[in-house]
Amino acid sequence: MTKRPSVKLVHEGEYVAEVAVELLDTGEGWSPYLCLEDAGKLDEVRETLRRNDLQTAGRLSRVYRLIPLTA
Repeated sequence: MTKRPSVKLVHEGEYVAEVAVELLDTGEGWSPYLCLEDAGKLDEVRETLRRNDLQTAGRLSRVYRLIPLTA
C-alpha cells in the first residue's frame, strides 16, 4: 500500500476550500481511496463552510471566496 499527498476541493456557497489529504493506493479494486480521518476532515470543512465559520475552516484548509465575473 502506498500513500500519496493530494488536494481535494470542497465547494459550499461562495467559498471553496483546498483540503490536504493522503490517497491510499493498494493497487486493487477501488484504489486510490481516502482514510477515514481524511474523509471526516472533508466533511468537517464542508460543515464549517455551511455555517460560515471561516476561522475553523481556515485552520483545516485554505479557503477562497469565489467572486462571479460579469460578462
